Amino acid sequence: MGVEIKGSRVPDDEFAEMERFVREYLAASVESEDDGGRMRWYPWHSAEYRFNHILNVVDIAERIAAEEGADADVVRVAALFHDVAKLEAEQDVHAEAGARVARQYLETHGDYPDSFVAAVCSSVEDHSYQGPLSDLSLETRSLIEADLLDKVGANGTALMVLRMGYEARTHMDAAEMVQRVLERGREHAARVESDTAESIAHERIKRVKWFREWLEEEIAGMDHDGREFDGR
Repeated sequence: MGVEIKGSRVPDDEFAEMERFVREYLAASVESEDDGGRMRWYPWHSAEYRFNHILNVVDIAERIAAEEGADADVVRVAALFHDVAKLEAEQDVHAEAGARVARQYLETHGDYPDSFVAAVCSSVEDHSYQGPLSDLSLETRSLIEADLLDKVGANGTALMVLRMGYEARTHMDAAEMVQRVLERGREHAARVESDTAESIAHERIKRVKWFREWLEEEIAGMDHDGREFDGR
């Protein structure tokens, strides 16, 4: 077992190797399915999309951890592994499956302290927790907040536009669909607890409101509530 040094960081080269492992694991999960992957029928649930989501969560989680005083090593490694099993396991068990993958990797690569491995795996396993975030460790809270915030804002809006194309919707539906992004963003903002996450949520929700307002100004037939006129 490695010697635990308080305040140490996972070296960048080791983290890069973890990234390669997660990316390859996701790709293999899709390739092993005869139908192209359990969630592949929506293009943004491909291995490429899932890996991009993971990287987004790593970035947001690192910011929250740094500003809120969480263990940065635990948070960024847990964020990297949090959805590693998303494409091979059912939604209600993917967190537990991801924790098992993370444990196996960390115990067979490098010389990480048992306490570090346990903390990472606990955060991965609990990242789908639906109760109050105050029940959880600061590291797990940082991960969950980052996961919630990734689909809020410009990124969430872009994903909704992709969904519109997939569902053969026209631009006349845009304000309604963007309104859904706003509503989801407000729901997620209500769950986060840290000042840092609240600040990020506010900034991102503001961007979505601006985008909806631009749509309403430029596309005839839309009212200021983000709905199409129905002629009545």
